Amino acid sequence: MENIALIESFSEFKDDKLIDRLTLMAILEDVFRNALKKKYGSDDNFDIIINPDKGDMEIWRNRTVVENGEVEDPNSEISLADARKIEPDFEVGEEVSEEVKLIDLGRRSILALRQNLISKIHEHDNTNLYKHFKELVGDIYTAEVHHVRPKMIVLMDDDGNEIILPKDRQIPNDYFKKGDSVRGVIENVELKGNKPQIIMSRTSPEFLERLFEQEIPEVFDGLINIKKVARIPGEKAKVAVDSYDDRIDPVGACVGMKGSRIHGIVRELGNENIDVINYTNNAQLYITRALSPAKVSAVKLDEETKRAEVTLKIEEVSRAIGRGGHNIRLASMLTGYEIDVIREGVEEIDDVNLREFSDEIEEWIIEEFEAIGLDTARSILDLEVADLVKRTDLEEETILDVIRILKEEFED
Repeated sequence: MENIALIESFSEFKDDKLIDRLTLMAILEDVFRNALKKKYGSDDNFDIIINPDKGDMEIWRNRTVVENGEVEDPNSEISLADARKIEPDFEVGEEVSEEVKLIDLGRRSILALRQNLISKIHEHDNTNLYKHFKELVGDIYTAEVHHVRPKMIVLMDDDGNEIILPKDRQIPNDYFKKGDSVRGVIENVELKGNKPQIIMSRTSPEFLERLFEQEIPEVFDGLINIKKVARIPGEKAKVAVDSYDDRIDPVGACVGMKGSRIHGIVRELGNENIDVINYTNNAQLYITRALSPAKVSAVKLDEETKRAEVTLKIEEVSRAIGRGGHNIRLASMLTGYEIDVIREGVEEIDDVNLREFSDEIEEWIIEEFEAIGLDTARSILDLEVADLVKRTDLEEETILDVIRILKEEFED
């Protein structure tokens, strides 16, 4: 096989892989130099001339002429007699350049060249792919469902790149089938061997933030700034927004008339309830707003421990805590303060920490109540049984048993 014919054969990879010709030629030179090293022990005395316009190449071997019988390195030296077979007027000390045909490398070497070229091109593709998607980390990306597996969904973009959406990065009520279009943020790009693995997420706070940028022009234009996002995916989210222009109402602009602007975002997130609040540097006011829709009576801060004691009227406690404890948990995530609820009008000495009953109430039951912000006897007794059943994973019989134990304490 002549050099040009082999180059034309290799050039098919250019069209398949969309590699520019110059890059392909650089890869080719590297591949051929490796082949020369294997056959001759060194490629130092070889010139490889590649013509990217014609797709042709030449390999020239340079050797120094020495006296007959004094050849020590056949790769870099040639005897005077052999040199004069090429040109009759060669003299000792001169340099002989002789073209090497690929066929001289042998059939096996040519097959190895092709395999090595494929490997190098894949390596080039993977490096470019890794760099490309690394720059997209944190950005919204859309791809189509290719396979649905128990622990992940395999997506494919328009360029045929494979993207992984793991189960734990899917919103709990997500349901996708083959051919569906899926939006999420590129969360991470990992190298598995030499192949990049692209991870998408629909549960990260960044996804909600990017959706705000896409759906709300003022956010996209920078007129409204998203200060912080807290999410319990598929359940509830809180977004703190701010504007440097006093003429703009950031909350109103984000929500829109009757929720018109935020409706598309809520639908994309599987009807995740989204609270948009005005950000402020005033920590007490920020916590008050974060606990919306509850009306807070007072806030006491401990900056050293980053704890906040929030006083509320009895009827506001359940609103502050929210279903499943989501509201108070998100408020804590948003503000960075651990929030303790104090019920207005209930004397502290007239209450008992739930942990004091650990000899009568099992640990996992106590943890169920604490998960929704109920950590004292009064906090449980102040609520209706039906409300407690709805907000915890406990059976009514278990809750009634707990209430009986707590009531006995106060009767005593």
